[in-house]
Order: sequence, then structure tokens, then C-alpha cells
Amino acid sequence: MITLKRLPFGKVRVTFSLEKDQPPGTTSVVGCFNDWRPGSHVLRRRSNGRKSASVTLPEGSVVSFRYLSEGGRWTDDPAVPDRDHDGNNRLSV
Repeated sequence: MITLKRLPFGKVRVTFSLEKDQPPGTTSVVGCFNDWRPGSHVLRRRSNGRKSASVTLPEGSVVSFRYLSEGGRWTDDPAVPDRDHDGNNRLSV
């Protein structure tokens, strides 16, 4: 699940959220907004039983991303049907 929150000065907070055990283990959201660097945005466990991480982006951005879990396992966000030319999730904010 992804939520967007409009912020002042033309910014948007994008929160990437998954069930706490799906995928299992430590998971990062990686994408063009963090130069595809694993560990830059690790999804942290929350009290609501999910894990999430947030990034702040300029309004109007189009970003590509995927989730990377322990053992090099790549997964897509099932709630985001749009894909870029490489098959990564694509999101417009």
C-alpha cells in the first residue's frame, strides 16, 4: 500500500507500506529517488502490524521503484499496476 500526503512548498510525502512478514526479513524500498541503493530506505515495523518507509519528493515526480529483501529477493508492489520500460513499479506523485 502506498499513501501520498501533500506537504507545503510543492512536496509530497510518499509512504511505502507492506504487511510485516511480506516479504519476510529486512526489506528496503529502492528506486530512482535513492539511486537504487539498498538500505537507504529500510521499511521499519510499525505498531499497526505493517512495515513502512517514507520519502519526500517534488510534486509531479514520476518515480520507479521496487522492494529488495534479505537474500537479494526483489518484489513489486501489488497495488501499483503501472510499470516503467524495465518492468519496475512506476508511480506519479
